[in-house]
Amino acid sequence: MKDVRLLPWAGEGGKPCYLDTDGTGYVSRVADTVERVQLGMADDLLEHAADMLADRRATPAQLRFLLARMSEALADACRIAESRGGRLPVPVCEESDQGSAELIPSARGSE
Repeated sequence: MKDVRLLPWAGEGGKPCYLDTDGTGYVSRVADTVERVQLGMADDLLEHAADMLADRRATPAQLRFLLARMSEALADACRIAESRGGRLPVPVCEESDQGSAELIPSARGSE
């Protein structure tokens, strides 16, 4: 079953890029690699930020630069979370014999 995947990079004019995929093609593998790199860079930035915040000699310009990079990393992490969340199965709510609703996991799009 094919799904639409939000890719971890922006298109022309900053617009989101989507891929109609089954998750096994070349572009999907490239996107997986880019996501790993982006999350690794965000992790490195967190360590760097902790070091800089502990250093009272850090200048406002250094902190602004760090904040700009962290803002970019957070935007990347949010895009990755949106992409991965969009590919999760959607639970279906069904009535049980006792009259209460219960969540039943289902494959996306099959109802």
